[in-house]
Amino acid sequence: MNKKTGFTLIEILIVFTLIGILVGLGLPQYRYATKRAREAVLKENLFQMRKLIDQYYADKEKYPASLQTLIDEKYFRAIPFDPMTKSSETWVAIPEIPSEEEYLMTDFQPGIVDILSGSDQKGLDGTPYNTW
Repeated sequence: MNKKTGFTLIEILIVFTLIGILVGLGLPQYRYATKRAREAVLKENLFQMRKLIDQYYADKEKYPASLQTLIDEKYFRAIPFDPMTKSSETWVAIPEIPSEEEYLMTDFQPGIVDILSGSDQKGLDGTPYNTW
């Protein structure tokens, strides 16, 4: 009648095996979730900066000389971080290609028409971030 309570070694091994399997299945999903989140932030940052460059062009009829110009003109408060490089200094600015008339002008300053990520990594869809 004297019965001992507790778990047997087999029961404990089964529980730890199940926990290991669940962690093994969940860890890759966690890694992809964080990468998807960083990609979403990158897409949003690129969209907003491109929208502000277009707004600057609509207001001033010329492209901004740099991202700092957009801050100086109060189009945004600070240059956003590139979530892939974790820096606000790695954005790649695509300069304006001048027309022949503009090229001959001595006071023409090419502006920024587009912005790209400075990361050389590839996204989940296989395309490099610096082509988005």
